[in-house]
Amino acid sequence: MITLSNVCFGYPKKSPLFKDLSAELPPGRIYGLLGKNGEGKSSLLRNIAGLLFPDSGMIQVDGYEPRLRDAEFLQEVFFIPEEIYLPPISVNGLSHHYGGLYPRFDADRFFELISKLQIPVKNRLDKMSYGQKKKALIAFALAANTKLVLMDEPTNGLDIPSKSLFRKLVLSHLGFDRLFIISTHQVRDLDNLIDSVIILNDGEIVVQESLDNICQRIEFDTLAGIDIDERILYKQPFLGGFKVLRENVFGVESVLDIEQFFNAAIEYPDRIKQVFHD
Repeated sequence: MITLSNVCFGYPKKSPLFKDLSAELPPGRIYGLLGKNGEGKSSLLRNIAGLLFPDSGMIQVDGYEPRLRDAEFLQEVFFIPEEIYLPPISVNGLSHHYGGLYPRFDADRFFELISKLQIPVKNRLDKMSYGQKKKALIAFALAANTKLVLMDEPTNGLDIPSKSLFRKLVLSHLGFDRLFIISTHQVRDLDNLIDSVIILNDGEIVVQESLDNICQRIEFDTLAGIDIDERILYKQPFLGGFKVLRENVFGVESVLDIEQFFNAAIEYPDRIKQVFHD
């Protein structure tokens, strides 16, 4: 659904954020977009949404170029930014005034989600708390039934029960022709949600892999001590021992620790890339 071809982007008078980004993102997946602060996660989402434009290269989403902002494209993408500004209307007004912009918007489903997320229907959106605004926009995004949903830090402002419910609701709305990209710096919020990960570092994509493939290539373990082992890719002290990542040359089954994998990819990007390119 999404094709990035040698995409370069930067802001005036600043160093480029991206240098020749290329990737193929098929539908039917939930991608976690990870990177340190300032790596350009939000800017990449805005380029894909057609709110910013590449300096060079091309982005295609379901055959459309986002920069052209065709009406047919805009009907199939919903973007939730980190900072949100909602109009002075109620939840009913949001459905009535904006639902028609999306051909497959399901009003009944929207109000079902509003109820599950415990959002007051009659209150004005602009008077709600930051967390309530986020939940209202998440409900609308899921009910809009667009092929592409882009979420920038969607769990900011959500309490722990709401984060758990968010994961369940997103999973229940994934279809074979639908694609979610969720950007966050709260890596653990993506546990049991994403099935693929994209990691940005120093202007390039260090990793774009499914979680299954990561576990096939890398073994996650906890050790009391560290012996000399050339297979160890990354280690971190942990409760009297070490959390380690090793090349999984023996096909060992282990539980993925997405936070440790992210730390390894940022600290040793070349070594992690080599594991997947060999």
